[in-house]
Amino acid sequence: MANIKSQKKRVLTNENAHQRNIAAKSGLKTAIRATRSAIAAGDKEAATTAYAVAAQRLDTAAGRGVIHRNQAANRKSGMASAINAL
Repeated sequence: MANIKSQKKRVLTNENAHQRNIAAKSGLKTAIRATRSAIAAGDKEAATTAYAVAAQRLDTAAGRGVIHRNQAANRKSGMASAINAL
């Protein structure tokens, strides 16, 4: 660890942000996985409800800078078109 006080604080805050980002990504992946499994099962109603949760998580992650907003939009679009194809 660095000797400079401000750099020590930076290391600690970066670690806190890293843990927050990991938690956000994990929840995001879980929601997307649930949506994709419902799509694969062919259950349109379950897929629609899972998609609502996943879309909210994607928007939250994009707003917090965990993922890029275009990546969130592309993932939402792909899942929505897959649900509409059911």
